[in-house]
Amino acid sequence: GADRLGYLLKERVGRVEQFLDALHRVASGGTAIDPEVVAQLFTRSRPDSALERLTARERDVLSLMAEGLGNAAIAERLFVTEGAVHKHIRHIFAKLDLAPTDRADRRVTAVLRYLEETRRRV
Repeated sequence: GADRLGYLLKERVGRVEQFLDALHRVASGGTAIDPEVVAQLFTRSRPDSALERLTARERDVLSLMAEGLGNAAIAERLFVTEGAVHKHIRHIFAKLDLAPTDRADRRVTAVLRYLEETRRRV
């Protein structure tokens, strides 16, 4: 459970009074989390773009899609099965919030987002 849990940075452990205070809190069933760790958790920003949610392999697949390759060619280039490519593409669509609709081709939309992001970074 979450009772009797403590995490302090090395710098904090060297401050005897603060360390003992944290130790007593944890020993009595409480928690002690270093204030710097808590601050970092709250200041972390969300990814700048949905593309940052993609794994390295998903980015590879999307990059090859942007080159105009089909699933079979992508599989051959990455030395994986077409099924694996299909799975990666499904994950790409999900992470980019591209639901199947009659209005837009998800593959084209994903590639356009990739190209826009690539252009912004250059």
